Amino acid sequence: MDKNQILKEFSSDPDKYYNVKLFQEQGFIRKSCSKCGRFFWTLDADRTLCPDDGTDTYSFIGEPPTSKRFDYTQSWKQVEEFFVKNNHTSVSRYPVVCRWRDDLYFTIASIVDFQRIMGSKVVFEFPANPLVVPQTCLRFKDLENVGVTGRHFSSFCMIGQHSVPNNQGYWKDECVDLDYRLLTDQFGIKKEEVVFVEDVWAGGGSFGPSLEYFVRGLELGNAVFTEFQGELGQHTTLDQRVIDMGAGLERFAWITMGTPTAYDCCFGPINEKLFNKIGIDSDSEILRKYFTEIAKEIDHYDDLNEVRRLAIKNAGITDSQLTKMITPMEGMYLIADHLRTLIFAITDGALPSNVGGGYNLRMMLRRINATVGKLNLKLDIDDLIDTHIDYLKDTYPELNEKREDVKQILKIESARYEESKVHMKKKAEKIREKGTPTVEELITFYESDGITPEYLKEVDAIAEVPSSFYSKLSDLHQSEKKKAITELPLEKLPETETLFYKDDPMEFEAKVIKVFDDQVVLDKTSFYARGGGQEPDHGSIAEFEVVDVDKHADIIVHKLKGGIPNEGDTVQCKVDATRRSNITKNHTSTHIINTSARSVLGSWVWQHSAFKDDDHARLDITHHSSLNDQQVKQIEDAANKMIKDNYPVKIEYFDRGTAEQQYGFRIYQGGVVPVKSVRIVSIEDKDIEACGGTHVKNTGDIELIKITKTKRIQDGVVRLEFVSGPNAFEYVKEQEEESKRKEQQAIEKQQLEKQREENKDKAREKIPVFIEKILAGESLDSEEINSKGKLCFTASNNYDDYFNQNFGKKLVAKDDTAAFCGIFEAGPTIRVMIFAGKKSGVNAGEIAKEIASILGGSGGGDAKFAQGGGKDTSKKDEAIQKAKSMILG
Repeated sequence: MDKNQILKEFSSDPDKYYNVKLFQEQGFIRKSCSKCGRFFWTLDADRTLCPDDGTDTYSFIGEPPTSKRFDYTQSWKQVEEFFVKNNHTSVSRYPVVCRWRDDLYFTIASIVDFQRIMGSKVVFEFPANPLVVPQTCLRFKDLENVGVTGRHFSSFCMIGQHSVPNNQGYWKDECVDLDYRLLTDQFGIKKEEVVFVEDVWAGGGSFGPSLEYFVRGLELGNAVFTEFQGELGQHTTLDQRVIDMGAGLERFAWITMGTPTAYDCCFGPINEKLFNKIGIDSDSEILRKYFTEIAKEIDHYDDLNEVRRLAIKNAGITDSQLTKMITPMEGMYLIADHLRTLIFAITDGALPSNVGGGYNLRMMLRRINATVGKLNLKLDIDDLIDTHIDYLKDTYPELNEKREDVKQILKIESARYEESKVHMKKKAEKIREKGTPTVEELITFYESDGITPEYLKEVDAIAEVPSSFYSKLSDLHQSEKKKAITELPLEKLPETETLFYKDDPMEFEAKVIKVFDDQVVLDKTSFYARGGGQEPDHGSIAEFEVVDVDKHADIIVHKLKGGIPNEGDTVQCKVDATRRSNITKNHTSTHIINTSARSVLGSWVWQHSAFKDDDHARLDITHHSSLNDQQVKQIEDAANKMIKDNYPVKIEYFDRGTAEQQYGFRIYQGGVVPVKSVRIVSIEDKDIEACGGTHVKNTGDIELIKITKTKRIQDGVVRLEFVSGPNAFEYVKEQEEESKRKEQQAIEKQQLEKQREENKDKAREKIPVFIEKILAGESLDSEEINSKGKLCFTASNNYDDYFNQNFGKKLVAKDDTAAFCGIFEAGPTIRVMIFAGKKSGVNAGEIAKEIASILGGSGGGDAKFAQGGGKDTSKKDEAIQKAKSMILG
C-alpha cells in the first residue's frame, strides 16, 4: 500500500482526519513546510518549516526546554503517574521474545503486545482499556548507528498508550489532548514548543492517520489511529478501531536533560563507570556541537560514514579529538546499549546463536568484545551487568531474578569468541591481502566464520564498516514461517465433535458425513489428530484400518487402508488403546522433562520442538551447550521424582488474555495458540502450558522415564530422546541385558587376551628355533607360519608387533634370500610388516602400499623394509589373501 498516496488523500481533508478538538481550543495553525511540503500544526504563526527541516532542530541539546530534569527511570514514573491519574491501567512490559506471534522473533513495538493471529487476521486483545505500558522493544536494522548518532538504540522503551473507542476507551480528540498535556503539564514543556506533523500508518491490511509530535525537532511520540482496512478508495472502517500511540521513553529523558546524546541520560550509573575508564568529560561544548550536527544530518544521508565525516568537519573536530574522545565515546555507548539489550533478551529466554533471532544477539556480544579489544579496556562485564540491572530493577523487577543467568550465558559466549580469534586472525590476513570486500562478502565472512566487520576494522583489514551491513544482515534473518496448506474438499462441512476432549471413549459409533479418495470425515471422533508434535491415533472405522488422522481447521480427516465406508453410513469405530496410552504417557513426559531440564540447566530452557509417538519421543530444548552425563542424570532424576510424587495433571480452559495474565507467556512452550479459548495443562505449579495433546490423570501413571540419548542438533538447541511407561521398563531390561552381555564379552576378551599374551611370550622364545627351521627348509605350518622356501608369511593372532619385527629382521639378517610378511592387530588398526633380503626377489614397499590400500590406510618404506595398515577390519581377510599371494607367489 502506497503510504504517500494515503497521506495525500488524508491531507486533502484535514478536518476529517487530523483536526482534533485540541487544535481548535489552543489555536494551532495548520501549515505546509516550505521545504518539503509536509503539513504540520503549530502555535507559532511565523513558523514555515516542519520539525525535520526547522532551524530549531535539536536545539534542546545544551538548552533543554523544561525546568524539570528526569533521567530514564524517572521519566517513566512521570509518564505512568500522568496516565494512571487519567484513568489508564499501567501494564507491565511483555517479553522482548515474542512468543505469542509465530511471524516475529522479537517484540518490535508496544502494539505487538496485544496483537494475536486468528487465521489470516490480526486481532487486538487488550488486558485493560485504556492502558499504558513501558514496552522494551528490540530492533537490529540500525546497529551501525548505535553509539554513533546519539539517539539510536538496539533496545528502547516504547511507551505504549492504547485505547479502543467504546464506553471505557476514547478516540482522537482525547488521545491528542492527553499527549499534549503529558508534555506541557507533566513535563513542563511550553505549549509553543509542541508541533504536530500529519502522517499515516499502514500495515497488515489496515491503515489510518497519525499525528507525530515534536519538540525542537525531536520526535517524542506518534499517535496512530488505526481505522480502516482494504485498499484506498475501496476501504471500510474496522470493526475494532485502535489507538496505537508509541512514544520513546529515552527521548523524554533526553528532552528534559539536554545532554549531548540520549545515551548520557538513559544508561544510568553505567556511563560514569565507563567514562572513568577512558577519562572523558561527556558534557563538553565540543561534544554538544558534534552530536547536534550528527542529529541534524542523519536523516538526510544514506551513508552513516558520510554523516560522521560531515559532523566532524562542521563541529571542527581535530584528528586528536576524534581519536581520543569521539571514537572511545562511541565505543562506550555501544557497550552500554548492547549489554542492556542482551540483559533483556536473555532474561526473557533468548540465547545467542547462529540461527534465527539468536543471530543478532551473538552479533551484538561480538561487537562488545571487539570494541573492548579495540579500545584495550579492562572491563568487568559482570559488574556492568549488575550496574545496569540495579538501575533498571525498580521499573523491570524481572531483570533482577535472572541476573546470574545473564552472566553465565555471556561468559560462555565470550569464551567462544576468544577461542575463535586465532582462526579469525588468519582469515583477516587473507581478506587484507585480497583488498576491500563487498558488503555481501562481509556478510559471508560473518555467517561462515563469525568474523564481525568491527574485528576486521580493528585489525586494519577494512577501513570502515559499511552502513548497509547490519540492515542487510537483519533482512536475511527475519522469520519466514509460512506453512503449506493442503486443499481438501471440506467446504460447508460442520465442525467435528472432538470426543477425545470429552469422555474420550476408545470405542464409539459415528456417522460418515464425507468420503473422498481413501479419507473420511465423521460427525464426531475419538481419534486424536496429529498436532503439537503428537502423532495421531490408529485403530479401525467400520473394520477398515485407520493409518493417519489430520485436522484441517475444525474438521478432522481420517485416512483408511483396506477399504472405505459410504457417506451416510453409521459406523463402529475403535481406537488402538495401547498406542494411545503410550503416546499419552510420552506427551505428559515431554512436559515433565522440559520443566526438569529448566530446573537443572537454567531459565533459558524453552521447548524448541517436540515429537511424541507410541514407542519413543523426543524434546528439543534451547540450551547453549551439549549435555554431559551428570546433567542428563540430574534431568532424568528430577523427572522421575515428579512421577514418584504423583502430581495431578489438571486441564482447564481460559480466555487467552486471562491465561497470559495469570500464567505469563511461558505457557507457549509448544508455540502460538491461534484460538481465543486456551487449553491449559498444569502439573501443580511445576509446569503450566497451553497444550492440545492428550495427558495422563496423574504423573504417577507414567511410572518411569528414561532418557535414551542426547545430542546438540544445532547451535543453541539440544535434543533429548526418551521413552516412558512400558517402553521405559523394556528399555531398562534391554540395557541390563546389554550390560550383562558386554560384561561377559569383557570377561571372554580378557581371557582371550591373557591366552594370547601367554602364546606371544612363548612365541618370542621360539624365534631362534623358527629361524633355524626355516633356513633348514622345514615347515612351520603347525605354528601358523606359512613358508615357500625361505619366504615366510603369518597372520596368526599369537604373534604381536615384537614377534613380527624381531623374527623378520633376524631372518633376513641370517640369509639375504629370505623374506617375511606378517599381518597382525594393533588396537583398532590392522598392521602389515615386511622384511626382504637383497636376493629374495620381494619388494617390501610394494606389498605395504598394496595391503594398506585394501585396509583403507597408507603404507611406506623401501624394498628391504616397509610397514603400513588401516582401520577397515571388514577387509582383513582380503588383505591376508593378497599379502600371502604377494610374498609366497
